[in-house]
Amino acid sequence: MKISGAQIVLETLKEQGVDTVFGYPGGTILDIYDELYKSGNDFMHILTAHEQGAAHAADGYARSTGKVGVCFATSGPGATNLVTGIATAHLDSIPIIAITANVPKSLIGRDTFQEVDIYGITMPITKHNFIIDKAEDLAPTIRRAFKIAQSGRPGPVLIDIPKDVCEAFCEYTPEEKQLPDEAPKPTEGTFERALELLNRAKKPLIYAGGGTVLSDASKELKAFAEKLDAPVASTLMGLGAFPNGHRLHLGLIGMHGHPECSKAAHDCDVLITCGARFSDRVAGDRSAFAPNAEILHIDIDAAEMDKNVASAYHLRGDLKELLPKLTDAIVQQKHSDWIKEVDSARTPFVQEQIGDFVNPQTLIESVDKKSKKDAIVVTDVGQHQLWAAQFYKFTMPRTLLTSGGLGTMGYSLGAAIGAKIANPEREVIMFAGDGGFHMNLIELATVKSYNIPIKMFVMDNKVLGMVHQLQKLFYGERYSDTEPYRETDFTALANAFGIKALRINTNADIDGVLDEVFSSDVPVLVDCRISPDSIVLPMNTPNSAHTDSSEEC
Repeated sequence: MKISGAQIVLETLKEQGVDTVFGYPGGTILDIYDELYKSGNDFMHILTAHEQGAAHAADGYARSTGKVGVCFATSGPGATNLVTGIATAHLDSIPIIAITANVPKSLIGRDTFQEVDIYGITMPITKHNFIIDKAEDLAPTIRRAFKIAQSGRPGPVLIDIPKDVCEAFCEYTPEEKQLPDEAPKPTEGTFERALELLNRAKKPLIYAGGGTVLSDASKELKAFAEKLDAPVASTLMGLGAFPNGHRLHLGLIGMHGHPECSKAAHDCDVLITCGARFSDRVAGDRSAFAPNAEILHIDIDAAEMDKNVASAYHLRGDLKELLPKLTDAIVQQKHSDWIKEVDSARTPFVQEQIGDFVNPQTLIESVDKKSKKDAIVVTDVGQHQLWAAQFYKFTMPRTLLTSGGLGTMGYSLGAAIGAKIANPEREVIMFAGDGGFHMNLIELATVKSYNIPIKMFVMDNKVLGMVHQLQKLFYGERYSDTEPYRETDFTALANAFGIKALRINTNADIDGVLDEVFSSDVPVLVDCRISPDSIVLPMNTPNSAHTDSSEEC
């Protein structure tokens, strides 16, 4: 039977196991939305307040589940509004499929109403993208997009479909769900060399990045660390892959990380890099990073090998496959003296109490204690993001969702929506600064429309906190446009959207308010009064050596 291109889009998505789509309709994509209407209960469609919210929601859905997130947008501004969300997913290797519609092929290139070259715009920020020429290409292209998004290092794929292709009819034959391509294997001899390195290590350190989460290799990482008897330092994106509280859990490595992680990286003789890329936020001055170590880099993406820091040992492949092989092959190690040396350097984070303002550490640690073990924490970008990384104890993978690579302010609310839709039985907790929250607060309309019970904490200091901090430390306290003098009443704002709102003015309010928040089954927004002078410490100066950490200012 011949069916329309719009029908083919939905049938192929259903074939790939998609049951949830985030999006916003418009003129050129109406054929797809009309078929969505006719499809009944085949799909849950979440109408966001803005297309950027739809992209972030698809991202949050994907990060929290490991599945592919899907979003829809119309042509022109609808498509361009997805761009920041697509770039966010691209920098953090998140598999999403963005489907946009465009003007009919005969009108492309004529400056037609709401025409834009979204294919060209998104080429640098997608793993791959497509523009469809005829209806017969739709099903094969969508299938290929799902394979690309999930294979190797994951990432976003965009498919742009002209309106007349949606309207055209052609034959459609269902096929099996696409599976990712088999992961690449290490080249000959590299595995044996890696084993030799590991077996002779005296001071090994595991540096675990976001790839350990993306490959679902948490159990394998734990077994490997225990067999090697090596401490584990996690990047921001790797938090949760190795359980906080384990004797080998060292903490957060990077610009605002634990000083003991930087010291261990400096002193180790073997650094095992698992799914990490030696980001500038971790390595700083890369020429001075881990100067005493031989480096084994394990990653699925060959482009990351020696890109930022040269390593003499490489293993290319899927961590979930490679770590068990390494664990089985190495002899049981015991590095008691090294572990004692590392443990002796442990320095707990302590956030200074300023006046009667809410202490970020007290707040986040209290939320951690009240929340369930499998709660999903979504952050925006800024000071609160690092405080969450420092003070919340992540013990499971896919429980921290944050924009690491792009650093997208406005990410949190859309991503929290996606995470909660994907995981209705789990708590979803959101932390945002007032600056980032202002950017996408319109998604409160989505939260209320679908009664999505997210627990939202706005850490409200009335300044653009992280940039304000940089101006304080490095620009002579010249606060150029980081004190916006906004007097937004977030509780009144939430109430205007029909959402329950509470306020925490001092530390004494925390326990009572949290009891009310965590006993509620409706969305709740909490305005938390944070001092504008609170800063994130310790801190490495940008591009400085990873050991040059300041713990006071």
